[in-house]
Amino acid sequence: MNNTQPIIKAKGLTKKFGSFVANDDLSFEVGVGEIFGFLGANGAGKTTAMRILCGLSKPTSGEVEVAGFDIYQETEKIKRNIGYMSQKFSLYEDLTVKENIQFYGGIYGLDGKTIKTKTQALLEKLGLESVKKTLIRELPLGWKQKLAFSVAILHDPKIVFLDEPTGGVDPITRRQFWEMIYEAADNGVTVFVTTHYMDEAEYCDRVSIMVAGKIEALDTPGGLKSSFEAESMDEVFLKLARG
Repeated sequence: MNNTQPIIKAKGLTKKFGSFVANDDLSFEVGVGEIFGFLGANGAGKTTAMRILCGLSKPTSGEVEVAGFDIYQETEKIKRNIGYMSQKFSLYEDLTVKENIQFYGGIYGLDGKTIKTKTQALLEKLGLESVKKTLIRELPLGWKQKLAFSVAILHDPKIVFLDEPTGGVDPITRRQFWEMIYEAADNGVTVFVTTHYMDEAEYCDRVSIMVAGKIEALDTPGGLKSSFEAESMDEVFLKLARG
């Protein structure tokens, strides 16, 4: 992690839907190669903020830069420099494993030769060579999630946004998934991850915790446990959520 170089900068990020304030004056920075956990209960405003950072939505007010680009003026440049994976939708169920990799390679603007090389390398790395012609819908969830993450960083983005990426998978697969996250971060990819699992917060370099649209705490997992005199991140979260 290199926190001297922020790759995400948000100052006063606010998003309103009518009178409802989904994101209330969020200010934070994320460093190059950092694994940054964005935690909060359902409805806390996590996904709204992530959509803004991905260039899919505009804030109502505030200053936001992602990968050096302005969120108001340069959303297309932001989209070219990031990867995105969500729990709900990441791969096309009616395409094969190989077709999904090739399709996303095209979406990300890679040339034919690069797509061919990266597809083969990815199939071998994930041990999916034998099922490359299998439809995604026929794969176990754990395999899908690992493939979806690999596809999200196929084009070597500066940042990958992961929205609840390990929902519904078993503990062993979750651990393997986090090993892939560590590998990406070691290669300089910044990882911005939302999760409901408080134990996963322990795997992050730093964690922000949102309550009702505001960032109520931001520190290393160790720093948060110390500040809140808590044994676990679960305990930190409960103290914050209960006010």
